[in-house]
Amino acid sequence: QVQLVESGGGLVQPGGSVRLSCAASGSIFSINAMGWYRQAPGKQRELVAVVPSSGNTNYADSVKGRFTISRDNAKNTVYLQMNSLKPEDTAVYYCNALVFVRRWDFTPNNYWGQGTQVIVSS
Repeated sequence: QVQLVESGGGLVQPGGSVRLSCAASGSIFSINAMGWYRQAPGKQRELVAVVPSSGNTNYADSVKGRFTISRDNAKNTVYLQMNSLKPEDTAVYYCNALVFVRRWDFTPNNYWGQGTQVIVSS
């Protein structure tokens, strides 16, 4: 089994900062892409940021310039540094990863974390 465990969520004031972490564990040979999604109340889940193995990051327009995604391949961990937080950022944030379980796998498998809640409010 491959498990993704998020941490770092909580209640934050507008303009504040939070860093989310997601650690992958289990039967992992390597990880292709890692990313963060979020789902706000009454809205569908959306991509926030993604970093593939190439290192070329991609961000949703609503978070560009405020959020930074990074990964530590040795620790199978992805981070999301969130600065200048707005009430509109309130959502459950989900970690996602494309994982090669075995050395001979042709394509990776998709895994999700359980989600961590971020509430931006004064």
